[in-house]
Amino acid sequence: MAKVKVHVFLKPGVLDVQGKAVEGALQGLGWPGVSNARVGKLIEFDLEGAEDPAAETKRMCETLLANTVIESYRIEVE
Repeated sequence: MAKVKVHVFLKPGVLDVQGKAVEGALQGLGWPGVSNARVGKLIEFDLEGAEDPAAETKRMCETLLANTVIESYRIEVE
C-alpha cells in the first residue's frame, strides 16, 4: 500500500483570490511583510494494488484531482 499526497496550486499568473484575501488579512493583523500568498489544496489517500503508484496518481490528477488548464500539482508517494 502506498501513502499518497497530491499538492494542487494555481499556476503562476492565474489570479488567486483566496491567496490575496489571506495576504490582506495577515497584513491587516500586523504582518506587513507577507506578500504573494497562494492558497492550494492537499489531497491525501492510501492507494492499494497499483503497480506504479506515481503513474496511477498522475492519471488521477489529469482526470479529476487538478484542473490542468489553471492548476499545477506535485505528487509525493511514500
